[in-house]
Amino acid sequence: MSTKTHEQRMAAKKAVVDAKIAKATEERGVTILLRGNGKGKSSSAFGTLARNLGHGKQGAVVQFVKGRIETGEHKFFKANTNVPWHVMGHGFTWETQDKDRDIAAANQAWETTKQLLQDDNIDMLVLDEMAYVFKYNYLPIEPVIEALAQRPLHQTVIITGRVMPEALVEFADTVSTVKDDGHAFRKGVKAQAGIEY
Repeated sequence: MSTKTHEQRMAAKKAVVDAKIAKATEERGVTILLRGNGKGKSSSAFGTLARNLGHGKQGAVVQFVKGRIETGEHKFFKANTNVPWHVMGHGFTWETQDKDRDIAAANQAWETTKQLLQDDNIDMLVLDEMAYVFKYNYLPIEPVIEALAQRPLHQTVIITGRVMPEALVEFADTVSTVKDDGHAFRKGVKAQAGIEY
């Protein structure tokens, strides 16, 4: 491809992209779902939270399932920021094996979340592993969507978890699916601090 042909193609592409940018005029918080069976959903959410903080904005975290061990991201944010961080779970359901306790923890996490969804000072709220509470029917989806719709206009919410209810997918602005094409665990490599937690 000649230099001139390349320049023409890039100019045409730029015109298309510039037209799309010009049409995107709405400014508001968004609902982002990070789903799928691949590794990196929570890591993506916390990376986005770090980006938010870098712009001088405020964030908060509610972890719906994690809680058995303190994660590296929790340690980092606790030591380096003033982000409110609520670890509400008791571990994954196959670890706790106590449905009533898990339901109570989900409801307690939801009460905390409802308050944060009404807080004008919070620019970004990460609801880590929230999808599990819908999968196991610990919380109904309808009041969650209603609360998301009533939150402050500028507030972005990121929800992580493997499987999302269809109603939540339809409500969300951005949905990303993390695919599992391979994992070290299946090769016999144990979960490691700084990589898995």
